[in-house]
Amino acid sequence: MSRLLEGRGELGSLMRTARLIERAQEHLRAHLPAELGEHLYVGGFRQGRLTLITDRATWLTRLRYEQPRLLKRLHELAGFEAVSGFDLKVRPVRPPKAPVRQTRHLPARAADELSSCAADVDDPRLKRALERLASHAET
Repeated sequence: MSRLLEGRGELGSLMRTARLIERAQEHLRAHLPAELGEHLYVGGFRQGRLTLITDRATWLTRLRYEQPRLLKRLHELAGFEAVSGFDLKVRPVRPPKAPVRQTRHLPARAADELSSCAADVDDPRLKRALERLASHAET
């Protein structure tokens, strides 16, 4: 497995690129204030430009001011001497939100009323629906 990941194939190339991006992200985060660094992610490298992603526009604005210094720091890192600039993007991170489960309660008295209505109804479909509703009563 190790030979596959280190090899000359597509997977090996992809792993090398991922390691480079991870090194760049760690290096850049180390040279930023802590509150800004934790919101910085390196998204990729394309045509000599490194894509920097942050989760809010306010952090993106601060990154714009830091660009010249970050580019200089990035050139110190082996393999990134050819980076000519940054593409900055905002990608909000929203944690998945489980829908709020609404539990409904049917009092026994209401179930009795539904049952008595069902007894007086001639339509069989309506009668079954009322009986089904009455069956949900609290025990």
